[in-house]
Amino acid sequence: MSERLKIRPYARLLTMLGDQLIKNELIALVELIKNSYDADASWVKVSFIDFGPDYELTPTSKIRIEDDGCGMNADILRKHWLNPATPDKLKRKAKNPKTQKGRILQGEKGIGRFAIFKLGKKITITTRRQQQNSEGKFIESGENIENILTYDFSKYDNDFLQEDGEEKDLFLEQLTVELSQRIPSAIVDTDIVLGTTRRRRKPFGTIIEITDLKTRWTTDRINRIQQNIGKLQPIFSEKGTADFSVWVYKDSILHESNDSYKRVLDHCLKNMSVLKITNGRYICGKNTIFFDMNGQPIELSFKDPDIRGLTQFKRFKELEEKNEPVECGSFNFEFYIFDLNVDSENPSKYYLSKEEKSVIKEHRIYLYRDDVRVMPYGDPEDDWLRIDMARGTIRADEYLSNDQVVGCVYISQAENPNLKDKTNREGLIEEGRALEDFIGVLQLILRYLRKKPFAQYLIDKQRRNEIDRIKRGRPAELIEAAKKQYGDDEKAMAFLKSFESSYTKEKRTFEDRIQKTENLAAVGLSIETASHDVMLLLGKAVEQQETLIKELMLGNEIDRDSLIARLTLVRGTMSMVQSQMKDVQLLFPSTKSKTKNIDVKTVIEKVHNLYKRAFKENRITVEYSLSTRPLVVKTTDAVLLQVFINLFDNSLYWLKTVNGERKILITLDGDRQRMIFSDSGPGIKPDDIDYIFEAFYSGKGEEGRGLGLYIARQLLDRYDYSINLAEFSKDRILKGANFVLEFVKEG
Repeated sequence: MSERLKIRPYARLLTMLGDQLIKNELIALVELIKNSYDADASWVKVSFIDFGPDYELTPTSKIRIEDDGCGMNADILRKHWLNPATPDKLKRKAKNPKTQKGRILQGEKGIGRFAIFKLGKKITITTRRQQQNSEGKFIESGENIENILTYDFSKYDNDFLQEDGEEKDLFLEQLTVELSQRIPSAIVDTDIVLGTTRRRRKPFGTIIEITDLKTRWTTDRINRIQQNIGKLQPIFSEKGTADFSVWVYKDSILHESNDSYKRVLDHCLKNMSVLKITNGRYICGKNTIFFDMNGQPIELSFKDPDIRGLTQFKRFKELEEKNEPVECGSFNFEFYIFDLNVDSENPSKYYLSKEEKSVIKEHRIYLYRDDVRVMPYGDPEDDWLRIDMARGTIRADEYLSNDQVVGCVYISQAENPNLKDKTNREGLIEEGRALEDFIGVLQLILRYLRKKPFAQYLIDKQRRNEIDRIKRGRPAELIEAAKKQYGDDEKAMAFLKSFESSYTKEKRTFEDRIQKTENLAAVGLSIETASHDVMLLLGKAVEQQETLIKELMLGNEIDRDSLIARLTLVRGTMSMVQSQMKDVQLLFPSTKSKTKNIDVKTVIEKVHNLYKRAFKENRITVEYSLSTRPLVVKTTDAVLLQVFINLFDNSLYWLKTVNGERKILITLDGDRQRMIFSDSGPGIKPDDIDYIFEAFYSGKGEEGRGLGLYIARQLLDRYDYSINLAEFSKDRILKGANFVLEFVKEG
C-alpha cells in the first residue's frame, strides 16, 4: 500500500527566505530597488516616515518605497508575486533578457521580494499597471485599476511558530494576504519633487509601505545605506544608465548625507592615481588582456612571460596541460592605483591628504553585472579577490593592498552565464570552476600591475628621493658645512667630531653588512642549480654501494678484479660530486676574499658545467668566440662565479620560452678586456630596460628574485668593472639579451 503526499512548507519558510537569508537591511532595500529597476522605473523614492530625530522608532514609523515602474495587475500579483521561486523572470530572460528600456533583467530566482520581511511584519503594496498597446509595448498611461495587496503578520512571532502567543503548527498555505482593487487614488498623474527637481509622476508604478518595523535605525545607518545605494550602479566611470536614480527622504525632507566624498574621489581618480587602468578587457577564448595604462595601450596574453611567470598562473598552466578552457567568460575592468606612502616631507604630485586617503580607503574593487552591483563585493571589509589573504601569507609588499586600489569589474549575463548570484545575494555561487577562474584572471592582472608598472614607479620614486637627498646634502657634506659654520665654538665642534666618528663607524658597519649580503646572494642560486646533479650522483653512488653490500652479505667468494672495478665506479661518481662542490665552495666567504688574475673562460666553463644537464634537457647550446689573447681579469673567483651564474640562469629561463633556436654565445675579447654574453631568447622588453639592474625588479614574474643583475653590477663595480645592456648594434650579436661586461678600469 502506498500513498501520494504533498510537500507542505511551514510558514517559517518566509523567515528563511527573508529575515534569515538576507544579511542586512541594506541588501533588503537593494533587492526591492532592483525590482524597480527591472520594472523600468526611472526613479525610486525611499522615505522614512514618522521616525525620531536620530531615526528612533515610534508607533507610527514606516518605510515607504515608491517607483514609476511598469507596476503589476491582479493577475501578476496572484500568479507571480505571491508564489515563492516563481520562474517568471527566468523564462523572460531565456526569451529576451532585456526590458523595454533595454535594461538587462537582474532577478531570476523569484524570492528577492521576500526581503521585505527583513524590514517589518506589515506590508501594503499599492500598484498600478502600465498600459500596453496591441503589440505588447508599454505606453505612457496606466490601467484604470489600482491593486492593493496587504500582508499582516503581526500576530505571529518572528519564526512563525506562535499565533497570538500560542504555539501552533503553521504552514505556508495557511498564511493569507488580502488583495483589493479600487479606482486609482495613490498612483496618479501628478507632480512630484525629487531632490531639487520637479517632474511628472506617471500614472503607473508601485508603492510599498512597511510598518511594525523590526530594525532599529540611526542616522549613521541611513547615511551608509544612502552611500551604498549610490554604488548600486558604477560611479567611477561613464558606465551605467543615466535614467535611474534613488532618493532617500526623512518624511518630506531629502536626507542629504555628506556626499563630498564623491567630489574628492573623482578628483583623486583623475589626478592622484599613480596608474590609471582604463578600457580593460579580458577575452576568454583567446586568453588575452587589453587595457590602457595612463593612456597608453597595453596587450598581454597567457603566452607572455610576464604573465606565465606569476604564481597565480599555476592554475591556468594546469588547465593548458589538460586542454581545458577558462570557464568564467570575457569581462571588462578598470582600476585606479594609488601610492599611500608618499612622504609628506617630500611630497610628489601623488601625495594624498588625510581626507583623500580616508575616501580612497572606503572603496575597493566593485563587481557589476550588466551595470548593477553584485554585493557585497567592494565593501571595505570584503576580500573577495583574496588580496589580504595573499599579503598575510606571503609578503605584504609583493601585492597591491585592497585599500590602495579603487576599481570596477564588469560582467554580463550574456558573456558570463556561469557566474551566478548566490540566493542570499552575498556574492557569486562557487559552482564548477567559473568563479575560481574569474578570480584567478583578476589576480593575474593585479599581480602583473604590482610586479611591473607599479614596481617601476617605486624605483623611479626612489631615484627621485635619492636625488632630493643629494640636493639637500649628504650627511658627510652637512657635517663639513657645520664644522665651517661653528669652527669657533669648541662645544659644537666637540659634538660634531663625536657625531662624525659615530656616523663613520655606523656607515662602515652597514657597508660591511651589505657587502656580505651581496656576496652570499648567489650562493643559494648556485646550490639550487648544482643540487639536482649532486643528488643524482649521490643517489647513483648509494645504489652502487648497496649492490656491493648485498653481494658481500651473501658470503660468496669475492672476485678481486670485479670488486676493484665496482669500487672504482663508486669513486668516480664521488669524484664528480667533489668537483661540483669545489666549484660551489668558491662562493663561500672563507674562500672568496683572495684577489688574483683569473682566466675568465675557466670560470665560465665551471658555471657551464653546473648547467649542463638543464641545457641538455632544454636543447640549449653554448658557443664561444675567442680572441687570440685570453681574457684575464684581476678579481676573485667568487665575483665572476656569481656574475656568470646569474647570466646563465637568466638565459636558461628565457630560452625555455622560445620555440626556435636556443643558443648562448659568449664572446671573449682579451685585447679590449671585455666580453659579450648573448642569447637567442625573447630579449629585454623595452619597458624593462631602465629597471633590470634595480634590486627586487624582475621580468620573470614570481620566479624572479630581482637580485641577480643588481648583485652582478654591484660586485663588478667594486673593482671598477661594469655590466650593461648592449647599446650599439655591433654589440648586439644574437636577437635576445646581449650584456656587455667591461673589465677596464676607468681613469
